Amino acid sequence: MQEPVEAVDLVPGVSVPALGLLEFSSIAVGIRAGDAMVKKAPVRALVAGSVQPGRFLVLVDGEVASVEEALVAGVEAGAGSLLDRLFLPDVHAAVGNAVAGMRHEGTIEALGIIETRTTAATLRAADAAMKGARVDLVEIRIANGLGGKAISLYTGEVADVEAAVELGAARVDGANLLETVVIPRLHREMAENLLAGTRFAGQFGMNEG
Repeated sequence: MQEPVEAVDLVPGVSVPALGLLEFSSIAVGIRAGDAMVKKAPVRALVAGSVQPGRFLVLVDGEVASVEEALVAGVEAGAGSLLDRLFLPDVHAAVGNAVAGMRHEGTIEALGIIETRTTAATLRAADAAMKGARVDLVEIRIANGLGGKAISLYTGEVADVEAAVELGAARVDGANLLETVVIPRLHREMAENLLAGTRFAGQFGMNEG
């Protein structure tokens, strides 16, 4: 019997060669898939758990070959419940950092937004946007508090933000792309709200239901 491969317990993000994510409609199947993934390959970090609305995410990062092997095992174990998948063999550092919870702390000039049906789609879009345009990644939000949707926000010069949104949206298939928006000059008060966080309840110190 094959011995399970031990995963390194580190927070995902910062500089890693590859990022992979599987998104499942079934929590039970998602747990089985995540288990199969870390048994198959030595990933740097595994983050797995349920998100709204009753989905299950499994994220791994690490060396390219290990992440790819883990994803293959997860797809096989999660057959029938897989909603979306992501494999970024050369993930942009800003995307890894945003997934780990880091947010933009500067000012917001023009603002670009990409809204998708799945987490994997938003991460794919964000990676393309950051690699192809000179913008800052303000925030990535996934699933919880969004009904399973995900958003990514970008700031910079108008032309750069427009390019980022166009490049990111092009990496999302039509079924998963919900909306793209570019605001050339964001009002100061709106910018202050977004820099504080995109959760409405958070602005009042309330717990989000």
